[in-house]
Amino acid sequence: MAPGRSTRATRGARQTSVVPEAPLDTPDNALRTQVATVFRDAQKTTASHRKLAVTLRKIQEACCYEPTSTKKPAEADEFEEDDFNKEFVRCVLRVMPIKKSEGVGEKTVRFIGLFLRHAVEKDNEILGEADPDASTMPETPSTRLTGHLMETVLPLMIAKDKFVRYRSTQLISHIINSLDAIDDDLFQKLRSSLLRRIRDKEAMVRAQAVLGLGRLAGNQIEGEPNSDDSDDDGSTGLLEKLLEVLQNDPSADVRRSLLVNLPILPTTLPYLLERARDQDALTRRAVYSRLLPALGDFRHLSLSMREKLLRWGLRDRDENVRKAACRLFRERWIEDCAGTAPPVEGGQPSEVSPPSMEALLELLERIDVVNSGGENGVALEAMKGFWEGRADYRNAVNFDDNFWETLSSESVFVARTFNDFCRHEGNGKYESLVDEKLPEVTKLAFYLERYVKVLIDAIKRINEQEVDDEEEEEDTVEQEFIVEQLLHIALTLDYSDEVGRRKMFALLRQTLSIPELPDEVTKLTVQVLRDLCAPDAAGEKEFCSIVLEAVADVHDTIVDDVPDEGDIDDNESFHSARSEVSDDEDSQSKKKKNKGPELSEEEAAQKAIKEIMINMKCLHIVQCMLTNVAGNLQRNDHLVSMLNNLVVPAVRSHEAPVRERGLVCLGLCSLLDRSLAEENLTLFMHFFAKGHTALQITALHILTDILNVHGAQLLSNNTNLLKVYVKALRAGGRSPEVQAAATVAVSKLLLGRVVSDVDVSAELLKTLVIAYFEPASAENQSVRQALNYFLPVFCYSRPENQDLMRRVALDALHTLYNVREGLDDEEADIDDQMVSMSTIAACLVDWTDPRKCYNPDEGFSAGLDPEKKTVSADVHLDFAKDILERLQGNGAKEEKRIMAALLAKLYIPSGSSSSNPSSPTKIRDVYALVTDAVENNLLSDATSRNALYKVHVSLGKIVNALDAAAEQDAVNAAGRHASIASGATTHRRSASRAGSVAPSRAGSVAPPASEVSGGGGDGAVSRAGSVAPSASGAAAAPFNSRKRKQREVSVAVSIKEEDEGEGEDVEMGGTEVGNDDNDGDREVTPKPTATEAQEPSTEQRRLLRGVSLRSRRRSSQSVVSVQPQQQQEEEQEQEQEEEQQPTGRRGSRRASAMKAKARLSAGRSSRAGTEDIVEEILDDSDGDTVMERTKIEEDEDNEEQEERKGEDEDEDEEQEDGVGGEEDQEEEEEEEEENGDGDDGEDEGRDDDELVDELLSDEDDDSE
Repeated sequence: MAPGRSTRATRGARQTSVVPEAPLDTPDNALRTQVATVFRDAQKTTASHRKLAVTLRKIQEACCYEPTSTKKPAEADEFEEDDFNKEFVRCVLRVMPIKKSEGVGEKTVRFIGLFLRHAVEKDNEILGEADPDASTMPETPSTRLTGHLMETVLPLMIAKDKFVRYRSTQLISHIINSLDAIDDDLFQKLRSSLLRRIRDKEAMVRAQAVLGLGRLAGNQIEGEPNSDDSDDDGSTGLLEKLLEVLQNDPSADVRRSLLVNLPILPTTLPYLLERARDQDALTRRAVYSRLLPALGDFRHLSLSMREKLLRWGLRDRDENVRKAACRLFRERWIEDCAGTAPPVEGGQPSEVSPPSMEALLELLERIDVVNSGGENGVALEAMKGFWEGRADYRNAVNFDDNFWETLSSESVFVARTFNDFCRHEGNGKYESLVDEKLPEVTKLAFYLERYVKVLIDAIKRINEQEVDDEEEEEDTVEQEFIVEQLLHIALTLDYSDEVGRRKMFALLRQTLSIPELPDEVTKLTVQVLRDLCAPDAAGEKEFCSIVLEAVADVHDTIVDDVPDEGDIDDNESFHSARSEVSDDEDSQSKKKKNKGPELSEEEAAQKAIKEIMINMKCLHIVQCMLTNVAGNLQRNDHLVSMLNNLVVPAVRSHEAPVRERGLVCLGLCSLLDRSLAEENLTLFMHFFAKGHTALQITALHILTDILNVHGAQLLSNNTNLLKVYVKALRAGGRSPEVQAAATVAVSKLLLGRVVSDVDVSAELLKTLVIAYFEPASAENQSVRQALNYFLPVFCYSRPENQDLMRRVALDALHTLYNVREGLDDEEADIDDQMVSMSTIAACLVDWTDPRKCYNPDEGFSAGLDPEKKTVSADVHLDFAKDILERLQGNGAKEEKRIMAALLAKLYIPSGSSSSNPSSPTKIRDVYALVTDAVENNLLSDATSRNALYKVHVSLGKIVNALDAAAEQDAVNAAGRHASIASGATTHRRSASRAGSVAPSRAGSVAPPASEVSGGGGDGAVSRAGSVAPSASGAAAAPFNSRKRKQREVSVAVSIKEEDEGEGEDVEMGGTEVGNDDNDGDREVTPKPTATEAQEPSTEQRRLLRGVSLRSRRRSSQSVVSVQPQQQQEEEQEQEQEEEQQPTGRRGSRRASAMKAKARLSAGRSSRAGTEDIVEEILDDSDGDTVMERTKIEEDEDNEEQEERKGEDEDEDEEQEDGVGGEEDQEEEEEEEEENGDGDDGEDEGRDDDELVDELLSDEDDDSE
């Protein structure tokens, strides 16, 4: 591009229209085609954006500048700058409605920003060649295009459509971050518009707004008033508003955008680092992965801030945050100490420096390893991650003799952490590094002896100095830290080398006898001594004897240091160890013995202080010993003597520090002996009741440990112990620390199932629930955090725990309701102190949800989706029962409304009874209570009624399903019994059997009444031989068919008659039927009397009329009677015969029926012939003799006459039995069947055919 070009623009000012009209589509032209083609290609991929920006710039230059060459002009030369700007803006506006999820919108916005930056650079190059002395921002085609674009897009930031607001805000912010300079007027407009968008209801719009404002805030002067267009107070700066958004915006994306884009200034740095405690894990991770690496040298941070950042990051609950913090420590901070070049873009160092021991020691010094390298310090976790991620340092570290001889706090910490990592990590694959780099036991013992001596000398120098020297004290602290780290290393050594073991044992025994030894060093020394002794009972006794010898040596220093008291007993220091009587008796003798020079007040005070310190030292050694002892107290003589001579006098001491430490030792002794614990429970409770806060916490810890070790029987036997815990849990207002300690203690007892008594557990759990929600614990975060973890874990771990929560839920809800009601009159902002009652109720329902309870059979996988689980809802059914009972009582209307709302949230399982594991009895009981509540209008408000109706409908479906399943089971059982009884009776060989066929209107075959009753005078038995479907087929048949009803009646009569005839001592028709032991097919029939001869007809007719309806009414009591034992034996014999003869009675009966149908088809259509055919079928199946048939026919005639005489009596009996019109109709049909032998021949022929078909179908049903 030649430098001599001149612009063709005629306008020098930007358009200033506030709400520009949307450009109307004009006919396509060459310029539009070229610009649109560039934008279309820009949507495809970002890889071609640079090339497309150059292409679009050429089009712009052709429109804005005069051509310098005489070649053929391009098509764009025919257009002006305004034409290009219009087409450019037209394409940009097409991006505004695109949704956020569409990637083409992001690509187009990026392309627009890239083009504008490229165009501004090119214009500046041209302008610089033309006017290099220009000091103000020049006006170029690119600046005019930018201004025109901004003026067009700015009104869209207040559009109604959220995607238009999002795209317009995104475009503005991207352009701001792409350009280096911007016009002042335009700056104010952009600032005002973006400030309005940080209050937008859409988080995506706010996130884009803070991106642009973050760039503008870098040039904002603190305290500069805003323009009049701002919607906030003018005295508030832009930076302060963004910091407020950073702290309070509910969207994590907005906070994360500000975290990355806000300028790092002394005023903003604390707010930025504060995001390391953000509730969003990605935001916390961004602090360690993006903010801190971009911050530069970490040494600019204060020591406390470094320690906080490490502690927050390495102990974060999110694994990715922990990894980011660990990577920051071992990769970025170590490089800062090594003096590496600053990191390139992205936060990574330009190159990794070689391992440097000096850099590592400096890094540990920068994080104050003396204070952060303790038992719970963060330096241990940081170095663990360091050794894990820096293999080069693991291999390069060297611990030579010079290293051990010149130990510092940092160097010894390096050795200790290296030893711990190699021994405990990697499953032993780093053990070789320990053996290679660390010294053996003997050498380490010599080093330890050397530094212990240095430590004791430093302590003695400090004690002798009258004026405190800070440097001397710091040196003493450092020496103490060195000894501690060496003892930590000694805890992990292998003492198989006897020489090294003896050297270490003697050194530690001697060290423990030093009175000036610090407490932490004493504790570690005792632990190493326990490891040196054998782990069995003998080793434990040896350990106790050695420690108690050291205690005696320490206690003897009191006498050695005070020569004037040589006659004083060693136990004199415990002034209250003796009883008051002995004190009175010995007081005169002591005065006589102490005739030496009296001590001054100052000397006496120093002597008393020294005695207290020595006694405290002795008790501390004993306490450390007891924590490493697990044997029985009574079996160890050393422990018994220690208890009587040291611990008990200390508990009785008048000095509070001695008494409190003696109490701790007594509690440790109680853990070793149950009888001692029972004797001193009252003492521990007394210390809790009368002691200060620290002593109360100590007493609670002791009591809890005793219960955990010796069981909860102590809690059940001592009712006052429960009051101690309840009082401690309710001490939130007076002593929050005691309440926190009690909360943790009770949580352990309940979660560990130590407390087995249900009432005690319920009382404790209720107190915990109340403490979790009441306003008194609102400021006690220790209690809230502990219960926030305990309550869900406790309830979801076992169904019994959920049932326990259900028991206390309503009582706790009532108590909390009263607490909240009491606050209404006093506090206006109770919602800030206590959650709403609906929230409390929802938590109680959620904790008792059986779907969330852990099932050991299903594991944790099923608990991930509780909606898919089908579990027993007995807990919520009992919960519903409790709620309904409370609703029926006297209570506040608002409280009842809250409880009623719980009904709609309960889990009521749906489905059939087979898939519903809940108890049917509980379901029916709760349904009855709900039904009564609905019928009695128990609830008045609409919300409560809707909840009640919802439960009523859900339970109603389940109850209906249970009833249907019960009826189906009863029907199936009846069918099975009927099949068994019918099969057994059919297979029996009867003594006398008659087969009579009486055609019915429905086409069924039923026995006449004369055949049903037995009326022979010679004692012959007459049994009905009816042809009917099996009982299972009758039970499954529909009831809307008249034919099927009659067949059902026929089957029921036959079954009832046969069962009653086979039962023991059952009278039927004056005949007593029994089974002979030798022959099951023979029946013994005594001769009936004249009166008994008339009874069978009446009974049989009554059964025939009423058995159908009675069988329907009694679903659970089938008409099929239970077979006697003898009949079951006969069935077994008959089944054996059937197995031996495959073609039995059913086969012969079916063959005979087929023959009968063939005869009918050949022309035998008369009624007599049909009766002969059926009789022949029955004869073939039953095998009756001719004499028996003759006798049966005579009995039938007599029976018909008797029945005609008793018709009137039968009708009266029908009315008494309540037989309806349907039974009367059946009686008429039976009479027609009995008297209708002379009917029309056509009907007889049709009935004959249907009769045989019926027989065949019945045989098929039986076979099935």
